[in-house]
Amino acid sequence: MKKNVLIIAGSPRREGNSDLLCEAFAQGAREANHSVEMVTLRSLLIAPCQACYGCRASHVCMKKDDMETLLSRMLACDVLVLATPVYFYSMSAQMKAMIDRTLPVYAQMRGKELYFIATAAASRKAMERTMDALQGFADCLPQAVVRARICGEGVYQKGEVRATEAMAQALAAGQNC
Repeated sequence: MKKNVLIIAGSPRREGNSDLLCEAFAQGAREANHSVEMVTLRSLLIAPCQACYGCRASHVCMKKDDMETLLSRMLACDVLVLATPVYFYSMSAQMKAMIDRTLPVYAQMRGKELYFIATAAASRKAMERTMDALQGFADCLPQAVVRARICGEGVYQKGEVRATEAMAQALAAGQNC
C-alpha cells in the first residue's frame, strides 16, 4: 500500500549527518513506491509556542508563520519521520519548537507511524534522552506507533555518518515503512 511519508529534518546545519540519514530514508521509501516529502525546519519560520492556549477551542494557532502549512502536512501523512542532531543530550531547538507548535492539532494526528533519527558526536547512550523526548511526543499522538529509532553515533563532521551502519538502517527503514 502506497503511503504518504513526511520527513522533518530538524538540523540547523545544511547537508549534515541528520540530513544524510533523512535522504537515505527518503531513497528507501521512494524505492518502495511511497510518496515522500522532506521538510527542513531551518528553511521555515516557526516561532516558539507562547502557551497562550488560544488554539484550544479553535484548533488553530494564533501565530501566523510556516507552522500552519506544516501542520496540514503532518495531519495528511501516514508516516512521520523526525530527525535531529543531539545537542547537550537533547533535540535541536528547531525540532522542539516544531513539536511544541503541534498543540492545536496533536490529538488529531491519529494512527501515525513514526521513525526517529538522531545523530551525535557521542555514543548511542548520549542519545537516550533525545529518543525519550521524541517518544514523549509520540505518546501524545493517539494510536501512534514508533517503528524504528535510528542512531548515527560517533559522528561530528559533515558526512561522517556515511561510514556508519546508520545509513543502511535508514535506507532499510524507508524501504520497509
